[in-house]
Amino acid sequence: MANSPQSAAPQPPKRWSQQVAEHSNALDLEPGVFTWADPRAIAESLKASAECSQRRKTTPFASAMAMLNFYINRAGRQLSAEQRARLEQAKDELRELYGRPRRGGR
Repeated sequence: MANSPQSAAPQPPKRWSQQVAEHSNALDLEPGVFTWADPRAIAESLKASAECSQRRKTTPFASAMAMLNFYINRAGRQLSAEQRARLEQAKDELRELYGRPRRGGR
């Protein structure tokens, strides 16, 4: 049975979210961008990726913010509190880079 056509078919990736982050059809991200220590550098990299992309379906700001939110949401409990706070701060930095108001009260 090991030679049957069914066993020869490639298996889908176990972590589809990793596939999206690595092979997004909208943005070409710098390797490891979400693990960087500087929230401003994360935001600047996302902004540059979004503005250079010819494949995005919306504004550069929306694309960059969507990718950042996607990563935060998919990482879930695997994301340390420190890194989550850093990525939340990167959202504010991204808003500032695009001249949008920072979120208030948090």
